[in-house]
Amino acid sequence: MRAKLPPGPRLPRALQTIAWWNRTVPFLERCRERYGKRFTMRLLQAPPFVHHSQPEHLREIFTAPPEVLHPGEGAKLLEPVVGSNSVILLDERAHLSQRKLMLPAFHGEKMQRLSGLMEDVAERELARWPKDESIALHPRLQALTLEIIMRAVFGLDSGDRLDAMRRRLTGILEFGARPASTLPALQRGRRWQDFVRTREEADDLIYQTIDERRDSDGDDILAMLLEARHEDGSPMSPVELRDELMTLLVAGHETTASELAWAFERLTRTPDVLARLTDEIDSDGDDAYLTATVQETLRRRPVLPNAAPRLVMQPVEIGGWRYEPGVCLIADAYLLHHDPDVYPDPYAFTPERFLDQQPGTYTWIPFGGGRRRCLGASFAQLEMKIVLRAVLAQHELAPAAPGDEGTRRRSITLSPKAGSRAVLRARRRARVPAAA
Repeated sequence: MRAKLPPGPRLPRALQTIAWWNRTVPFLERCRERYGKRFTMRLLQAPPFVHHSQPEHLREIFTAPPEVLHPGEGAKLLEPVVGSNSVILLDERAHLSQRKLMLPAFHGEKMQRLSGLMEDVAERELARWPKDESIALHPRLQALTLEIIMRAVFGLDSGDRLDAMRRRLTGILEFGARPASTLPALQRGRRWQDFVRTREEADDLIYQTIDERRDSDGDDILAMLLEARHEDGSPMSPVELRDELMTLLVAGHETTASELAWAFERLTRTPDVLARLTDEIDSDGDDAYLTATVQETLRRRPVLPNAAPRLVMQPVEIGGWRYEPGVCLIADAYLLHHDPDVYPDPYAFTPERFLDQQPGTYTWIPFGGGRRRCLGASFAQLEMKIVLRAVLAQHELAPAAPGDEGTRRRSITLSPKAGSRAVLRARRRARVPAAA
């Protein structure tokens, strides 16, 4: 008779939790080596997590009926920051309704309207970066992506409101990077109280901004959400708007900053890719190689090691294995992206693999999949392309230290362990010979 769950590590839950938190990538790879592409992990204060990294299994997970698997239940740890109305915490009809409200704001045309704003912010932030010395790019990229969100999502311009919001949102995000933000047992004491106070102050500023913007126009995402209507014709409530704005902050700040940090970490250590990308940027032609570089970064270094855990609500069969309610199914992005059966030479950084073939629906999942695929995927990729182009058009890029950077965990994301340290030097474009 088959066991109720696939095999997995026999370590105590506490040790598995420590390994998952502190050595995520090695722990995942050891589990795959020993137990295969489907294994069970048991962590503190969580249901059993069954990791899947076979494309056909992921297709079954992503296409399961919404009443059978609940991703929202698996994301409850984010509720203190994003709020209970967040689209990532809702399931079934409530999720579908909220997603429909938000989807038009992320249409391709509307994203392109924001590209000029992103370019302006990137140029302004880059002017402050030190040159000719070793610097950690990750914190500077965090500042840059936060500025883009406050302007492109919240619609804030320079002034006291922007400065006050920046200070409070930075405090919220810093708390969210700590273990206390994901472990309910640690949500007490002074740090928690400071977080709650900062969150209340930020909420006051957000509600003021919403009230002021109700009768104004704009291309920012808040303006688009203010125009959204429920099926009964009613607008989103202030609380709904607040929760979705905070969701976009959490989903689009640390993830994009870390992904950009990985892009620069990889480029400094892959000079042939860096040279080809720089040549394309200098040519002012198409951006096929830039797009492929972004896609390869998202494959090689997904900042979210897995898609949102799906809590089993009704018995379901995935890959021939029957799961009962109370188990979480994990679509494991990291292991899928580093499977030699899916990607030849998976640990190489090779954008060329995406030049002639688009990423597969069930083989490339940095933004999750199915009806829960990240709404901001196009926003994040556009932002990455704009920042990469801005940096490489003006600078030569070199590693600050030999060897690859390992990973470190910040809440649910993985970022370069040393902060993506690099040296930037101002450069001159090669002169084009004059016509004879």
